Amino acid sequence: MKKLFAIPTIDGKLCAHFGHCENFAIIETEDQKIISEAFVSPPVHQPGVYPRFLAENGVSTIISGGMGQKAIQLFTQNNIEVCMGVDSALPRQLVEQYMKGQLQTGQNLCDH
Repeated sequence: MKKLFAIPTIDGKLCAHFGHCENFAIIETEDQKIISEAFVSPPVHQPGVYPRFLAENGVSTIISGGMGQKAIQLFTQNNIEVCMGVDSALPRQLVEQYMKGQLQTGQNLCDH
């Protein structure tokens, strides 16, 4: 089964705040293996824009340090899983941890 992950990044690593990222790492997996990885520039940040952008691009899971409640609600409405409170690491490593059931989540790092 194919699955598309999005990880907000700064300098190639997970950005603590979803809305302050430079790029999104978009990682596609199939049958528990990474098959592609790309970094895409997000549109101009405004409330609701990033969730809509990622939903339109077929993302099924977001791995993030933290994000606002409105973003979480929009992802939930679009049936997109949100993994929150994740420490900074390379996107590929985070997806590999997720697939092994080892991704450590926690408190929303920027709930506002």
